[in-house]
Amino acid sequence: MFRKKEKPKKREGFIKRLRARINKGKNWLTYDLANLVPGGEIGEGMLENLESLLVMADVGVETTELIIEDLRKSLLRNELKNLDALKAGLKRSLLRILGSVERPLTIEASENPFVIFMVGVNGAGKTTTIGKLAQHLKNDGYSVMLAAGDTFRAAAVEQLQVWGERNGVAVVAQQSGADPAAVVFDAWQAAKARSINVLLVDTAGRLQNQTGLMDELVKMKRVVARHDETAPHEIMLVLDASQGQNALVQAEKFHEALGLTGITVTKLDGSAKGGILLAIANQLSVAVRFIGIGEDIEDMQPFRAEEFVNALLTSGDEG
Repeated sequence: MFRKKEKPKKREGFIKRLRARINKGKNWLTYDLANLVPGGEIGEGMLENLESLLVMADVGVETTELIIEDLRKSLLRNELKNLDALKAGLKRSLLRILGSVERPLTIEASENPFVIFMVGVNGAGKTTTIGKLAQHLKNDGYSVMLAAGDTFRAAAVEQLQVWGERNGVAVVAQQSGADPAAVVFDAWQAAKARSINVLLVDTAGRLQNQTGLMDELVKMKRVVARHDETAPHEIMLVLDASQGQNALVQAEKFHEALGLTGITVTKLDGSAKGGILLAIANQLSVAVRFIGIGEDIEDMQPFRAEEFVNALLTSGDEG
């Protein structure tokens, strides 16, 4: 007797999975907003409770004050009459902050490769993000090359080579302990010779307070600029959302040292509640390029402010 072959289970869309993971269990806005106003009355006391809630959700004091002040003005105008009105007002405020950093990565055509430096601390998911980004770019029709600029960890080079094989893209690497700037130099020349569209450069997972390692990144930046004064064209910081306010400190330090042009936020499927994106958007104004919620290729998608805010304000079971 033959068993009927089961159809593969259809996977839910990215936004629905994001919504479910941010709001899993009794997580912040969806669950807590309803419980802040059990009697349906919106008042100053409720705003104070919401203020505490936002701070605890990694939104940060400065950004939280901005949001609450916006809602307080609406309250004085008698616009916050029920929970739905509160959600609408909160949505407007969040979109005002996040909309300014919704700027997709744009690859500019040139006779030279478009160079992207990927930076961040160990454990943020930087090398995995490079692999996913390489696949995204290939799917968009770009040719891609990877440069193994993290020469301090042999495992980092091996991991990058695995992603290179998986995506069918070349990886330029040298022996462990080699000068990262020399790797970048070789990779740029190889990419130029092969008319590669995009060169993705992995870098060592630096702690933002290690001045010597930051200086090395600056050196790598200087080396590639000698061949193309417009390069690197993107300096993308990969941040682990579960790090909370420490992720904001990392972003500030990297931005100060290198001048970030983009940020990718990973691990929104963990303990993170998404509030750190608001703090980063408000205080740095650096473009958020991608967000990630898991290990698979499709678990990293371009950041879209309205979809993200809707995920914050809608439970995983809704829509």
